[in-house]
Amino acid sequence: MALDVVVVGLGAMGSAALYQMAKRGMRVLGIERFEPGHDRGSSHGLTRIIRMGYFEHPSYVPLVRRAYALWRDLEAASGDKLLTATGIAEMGLPDSVLVAGTLASSRQHNLSHEVLDARTLMQRYPQFRLPPDFVGVIQPDGGFLEPEKAIHAQLALAKAAGAEVRTGEKVLAIEPTSSGVRVTTERGTVEAGRAILAAGAWASTLLPKGTLPLHVTRQALIWVAPKEPSIFTPDRFPVFMIESEGGIHYGFPLHDGALKIALHHHVREKVDPETYDRTVSPNDEALIRPALAAFLPAADGPQVATKTCLYTMTPDEDFVVGPLPGIPNIIVASPCSGHGFKFSPAIGEIVADLAAKGETRHDISRFSPGRFH
Repeated sequence: MALDVVVVGLGAMGSAALYQMAKRGMRVLGIERFEPGHDRGSSHGLTRIIRMGYFEHPSYVPLVRRAYALWRDLEAASGDKLLTATGIAEMGLPDSVLVAGTLASSRQHNLSHEVLDARTLMQRYPQFRLPPDFVGVIQPDGGFLEPEKAIHAQLALAKAAGAEVRTGEKVLAIEPTSSGVRVTTERGTVEAGRAILAAGAWASTLLPKGTLPLHVTRQALIWVAPKEPSIFTPDRFPVFMIESEGGIHYGFPLHDGALKIALHHHVREKVDPETYDRTVSPNDEALIRPALAAFLPAADGPQVATKTCLYTMTPDEDFVVGPLPGIPNIIVASPCSGHGFKFSPAIGEIVADLAAKGETRHDISRFSPGRFH
């Protein structure tokens, strides 16, 4: 079978792209170095935040709005519950990056939201303990996604639509040819019209040196057993983000009996994805756990699990999505700079558009691979 597209990497973006292309009848092959939903990259950890009011920049809102619709479509197609709407509380000083940015995007796009002072917020959610000068932005449509389940669902649907999936196979090179691309793996070569590079932390290793200024950072995730678990269930407690002097901490309601908390961007420690330390250290814990004591004392229970994950970053912390300058048959869909999972079905749709017809109705000018040159 002559292939239209080879997708390299089947995490968040790659699995979504494979599904969206297979659904359109394209002849596609997906290659994953590890196993679907593995814990070595960026698409694991049981839960991911989804939120509409976007503190990073208002221009993301139309894309996340489309992603919400596609998540619901994916749930309907797969029969799996992937998105749980708990609401989200984003808290900090009124002029903090988190609060001010969320408000700006919410107002610009007329999103449903409330602004509560600390006292009112703690009356609604008595689990929080906030300084009196903090405020909170409450968005009712915020919630969490289940990343491993989502990846498996999209791959299953892609295969049902005719896609081929190969796992446990390392890609060594992606090269342009006169008719498209050649993908070389440890098992041989494959030729296709186009390749989608969705290799996350490994993307740089498959690009000509200096093509994209990417670096990989290590994140730490901690799960605790709250002292009072009944008040942290998804029907009583929202997804949350809190900006303080310690950075932006974020967390989730109980999931599988534990509450997850982490520090966004952690210490921005640059690492090699092949060799980085995948254990969570006492230093990591010292950056994360004090936020529980300070802001969620009833959740400050024993630690029950830890994991690390990776952010693959650009200098401007935006995504990279689009054809490589000078090599239009290689379409990049990595990285997402630590805030991309929620967008993945929409990115998959964009990639499918680009692979099928060379253009998309979505505005992706902000994500151009050529912006760094």
